[in-house]
This record gives sequence, structure tokens and C-alpha cells, in this order.
Amino acid sequence: MRILIVDDEKNIRRALTLALESMEHEVACATNSALALAELKARPFDVVLLDLRLSQESGLDVLEEILRVAPQVAVVMVTAYASVETAVEAMRRGAFDYLPKPCTPDQVRQVLARVEKTRKLERRVAELESRLGTEGPEIDLTSQSTAMQKTLDVAFKAADSEATVLLLGESGTGKSVLARAMHQRSARRAGAFVTVSCPSLSRELLESDLFGHVKGAFTGAHTDTVGKVAAADGGTLFLDEIGELPVEIQAKLLRLLQEREYERVGETKPRRANVRVISATNRDLTQAVAAGKFREDLFYRLNVISLRLPPLRERVNDIERVAQIHLRFLAGHSGKNVRDFSPAALEAMRQYTWPGNLREMRNVIERAVILCSGEWIEAEDLADSIQPASEIRLGGKFTLEEIEAEHIRRVVANTRTLDEAATMLGIDPATLYRKRKKF
Repeated sequence: MRILIVDDEKNIRRALTLALESMEHEVACATNSALALAELKARPFDVVLLDLRLSQESGLDVLEEILRVAPQVAVVMVTAYASVETAVEAMRRGAFDYLPKPCTPDQVRQVLARVEKTRKLERRVAELESRLGTEGPEIDLTSQSTAMQKTLDVAFKAADSEATVLLLGESGTGKSVLARAMHQRSARRAGAFVTVSCPSLSRELLESDLFGHVKGAFTGAHTDTVGKVAAADGGTLFLDEIGELPVEIQAKLLRLLQEREYERVGETKPRRANVRVISATNRDLTQAVAAGKFREDLFYRLNVISLRLPPLRERVNDIERVAQIHLRFLAGHSGKNVRDFSPAALEAMRQYTWPGNLREMRNVIERAVILCSGEWIEAEDLADSIQPASEIRLGGKFTLEEIEAEHIRRVVANTRTLDEAATMLGIDPATLYRKRKKF
């Protein structure tokens, strides 16, 4: 861990530094509150070992200043003037624990172990809270789609960097799943993965959910709240549907990305957070920038690495495998002995265009598991919307535009590249691009 010793006695600082470095911790020292606060503003620390008496300063007052600057740090009071009263007062003001002087290396080791255990529990709680309502099967991040393979390759190369990543794609294509997989492959995997759904709350509530608030900041703010930025400290902050982020909050997010600083609602003192940001959107942010609905500087800051997740209709060869994964998970949760899909059901799913992508597939299969009466899901168990593409046929009551659009969809879905699809269609790639954009 990264530990800051705040003590005005040189011998105490030296003894604690030797003990902590022998335990393989990173150590910094400060002799007064001003130097301590400067260290905390410069970089994040896990623990502060704070002397109760600093020359003319009270360690209890310094404790409050430290927690205002770095609310996530664990402050352990260290003093030769140990008493029940001072211990109680230190804990009341937010200290994590209390050590008497002189303290042995073993006592220090034990209190740091408690800090680490508490931090792990806090990170686990934050991660579990972010996953509530999103539980699903473990998605196998492999694909037979060339476009998806390229996306995954770049994503996993970028996972261990600190670069911001922007995930692009239609709703339900698995952007949040990929973001979590990148977190698990990063150096921050021991930290929390915290999700913020940008369209889910009003501007005021979203700002509080993101940055936290202080008591009395607005009606109903009865207590201080740290916010999800603080909860993600040391981990990954996933901003889902970033295109819906209100303009008023965009400037604050930009400051967090550039300076790693933010302020809670109702507070003027800056706080620091060490978070890696991954964002996702189904919108065209370049159009939003041109329309003045999204800050250009924020867009460039988020768009260091951008990845497009192809829709399910462009991954026809993956449909059966992904459907089988969902079937095993949903059948297990329902307690029903549903083993597989009939050939007709599989063909219907292959032909369907899946406008809702993976999210729609899960809902369709969950409905089918509930309704099917045997060990196989039949075509009639699927939702009425799952109609084979053969419904559009030559000589039927369809416009030329509908037939052209369906033909292009099928060719694109069954070729490895757009150049190959354009050749099969007898048009140049630029024309294919325009038609795909049109349809």
C-alpha cells in the first residue's frame, strides 16, 4: 500500500519508514499539516499514520482536513498520549483506527491488515451494487466474426493501459460486458468496477450519484454521500450511454479526466480520485458535437481508443453459440430441463435481424424456456417477432427497397469483409457504405 507518515519527530518517522518498507509498502513523510495536504493532493494514498500532536497543531483537526481532501484514505492516529477519550473522539471524527506510541512492527502490520480487509470489502460491495439487476450468463468473448475479433483484440491490448476507451455500438451489443472484461484484464482488477447509467436519472440526481453530495446540498440530502467516482477510486468507472450525459455535467467529467479532481455537490473543496474511465454509447457523438449537445474537448478526451461492437445481425455465425450460452444459464435458473433448440428454431434465430441484439436474444430465450413443454425449444416457442427472413420473397407484397435492404443484410452477414460483400453485390464499397447507412 501507499502510506503517508505525518509526524514531527524525526526518529519516529525513520523507525516507521524502515518498518513499513520492510513490509514492501511505499512510504512518504510529512512533518506538518500543510506538507501532508500537499502530498495528498499530489497523489493518492491508502493509509495515513497521523500523530495526535504536531508541534502547535492538533492531530484531530488535521484529521478532518485530511478527510476533506482525501475521503477514501484510512487515517490511523498514532500517539503517546493514549486515552479512551482521545480514541473515541478520533473515531468520531472519521479515524480508521488508533495506535499507541511506541508501537511495534507487529501492531502496525495488524492495523494495516485490517485496512486492507476493509478496503477489499468496500470494493466488493461497490462492484456487487453496480451489478444488481444486470446478472446474466458469463459471455464467452470469442467470435467467428472478423469485425468482432478485431474489436476484442484491440480491447484486450488496451485493457492494461490507463487510456480512456469509448465503446460504440447499438444497444444490447455487449458494451458493458466488454468493459467489465477489460477491467478484469487490467492492473486495476483488484479495485471496483462501478457503473453509472447516464440516462437513468435527472441531471441533479445524476450529478449527486456520480460525484456525491454533502449534507444539506439540496432538499432530501440528509447525510453526506461519497458518490460513484469515490467508490471507483483505484478501479474502473464505466459510464454507460455517455451520449446522454447532460451538458452541465460534462465540464465536471472533463475536469475529472484531465486533473483527477472533482467536487461533491454543495462543496467547494476539490477532491482527488484515481479512476480509469471506460464509456459507451449507441449515439453518433460526432453529430452530437456538431449539434452543440456534447463538448468537443470531452469527446476527444474520451475517444483516445474507440472500439465498435458489431450488431448481432453481422455475427450470424455466432448466433447459435451465444444462444446456447443463454439457454444453459436461463434453463438452470428456471429449474427446467431444456436441453437444446430444434433445427427450425435455430434457423429462425439465424434469419432474424435482432434489432435488440444480445439483450433481445436473452429475453426471447427466457420466454421460450418458460413456454416450451419439452426438452427442446421449438420455433413456435419463440416470440412472434422472430420471423425467418424468407418472409421477404420475390413476387411477394414487398417494395423494391425492402427487398434490396434484406438482400444486403444477408450478404453482409454471410461474408467476411465489406469488400467481399460489395463484390458479391456487384457494387463498389462506397456505394455499399451509403446503402448500409441509409438502411
